[in-house]
Amino acid sequence: MAKKKNNRTLIIVLVVAAAALATLAYFKAKQKPRGEAVETEKVERRTIRETVSASGKVFPEKEVKISSDVSGEIVELFVEEGDSVKSGQVLARIDPDAYQSAVERGVASVNTSKSELSRSKAAVENTIAQLEQIKAQLDNARSIHQRNVKLREEGVISEQDFEASLTNVQQLEANKRAAEASKRSAEQSVESAKYNVKSSEASLKELRTNLSRTTITSPTDGVISMLGVEQGERVVGTIQMTGTEMMRIANFNSMEVQVEVSENDILRVSLGDTAEIEVDAYLEEKFLGVVTEIASSAMNTSGSGQVALTSDQVTNFVVKIRILPESYAHLVGNGSLIPFRPGMSAAVDINTNTVSNVLSIPIQAVTTREKDPKKGPGKEKSELDDDELREVVFEFTEADTARMVPVKTGIQDNEYIQVLSGLEGEETIVTGPYSAVSRKLESGMSLRKKEKREGEGTSD
Repeated sequence: MAKKKNNRTLIIVLVVAAAALATLAYFKAKQKPRGEAVETEKVERRTIRETVSASGKVFPEKEVKISSDVSGEIVELFVEEGDSVKSGQVLARIDPDAYQSAVERGVASVNTSKSELSRSKAAVENTIAQLEQIKAQLDNARSIHQRNVKLREEGVISEQDFEASLTNVQQLEANKRAAEASKRSAEQSVESAKYNVKSSEASLKELRTNLSRTTITSPTDGVISMLGVEQGERVVGTIQMTGTEMMRIANFNSMEVQVEVSENDILRVSLGDTAEIEVDAYLEEKFLGVVTEIASSAMNTSGSGQVALTSDQVTNFVVKIRILPESYAHLVGNGSLIPFRPGMSAAVDINTNTVSNVLSIPIQAVTTREKDPKKGPGKEKSELDDDELREVVFEFTEADTARMVPVKTGIQDNEYIQVLSGLEGEETIVTGPYSAVSRKLESGMSLRKKEKREGEGTSD
């Protein structure tokens, strides 16, 4: 009997425990919050700055490459890398001996051509004198012949004497024509000699220019940013090709950042756009800049001007941004301190458009839905065309439900996007989580505001 009593007691305890667990589960289920947990934010008016981000390198805005125009050994080098130089300052000298000898030969050639010119002029004067003498003889012969014509008619002279005077006239006329031809030839020789003089003088000028090029001078004020030669080295230089690059002179008072901007963003960038610049060498420093140049051709354009026709390459355009000196004036100390050095890495945010006091919402609040979900079989978003989708946001209504609102958006920055139509302001919209906004939410769905953990702030 005792054993049966114990079994009955155990059964009663198990039944009571099961009933208690069922009651506890019922109350917990009743207290469980209903609806999708979401994050919300109110629609507000803000200033939105649309930017294009890019990265690149710092360069001097003006950097001159000094190359040799003549070949030879560097016999004197007057500068070192980092030296400041002035326009016209002598930087180096190349051995001038061979060029000095060439100048001396050129001087001799000029003197020879001038001597030839003098001889040609003397020949002209000689032919002129001969021509005048022949003219005088011809005039005298013609006078005698005219008298002989009358005397022949009167029968005073013989036929032989008459023919002799006529032959003398004809011979002198021929001599005159020959003398005139000799004069013209001598005059042409003078012209040729003049051209020879000019040619030799031009050659001498070129030789003297080559001699002067053995002295390398600075074409501008600046700093020697790169020195690629040493005294005693040989350099090569010709008129037909670029000579040995000896050094570079940069103006560090005017620096720029050269960045690569993709073809998707380049149309939004304009000359004069302002930019914020961050240089890796200066942590927590931001500098101001302005766009000064936008490349007309893509970087992957070949040297012949032909663009690669394949689409497997990223198409970028070079944009140059001048760093405004006033933005880094506090970094310039006494002496020749240079805040930026060529080749430093930099990142820029180019301000392409700014609108003020416009309705805006967080970017993550905007998603897309099908325009007509009942039309045809369902498709994944990746399979839908742009004209089959529309931009929407989900409003958190007073009834704790979601209301899908189609919107039209404008420009955006890193956090917010402009709303052109669809919202009036002061609405509370759903901003997260991303999985809910992008896929789960539909109109009429029950919602509840997500309770933020301690330290995350308060919920809307």
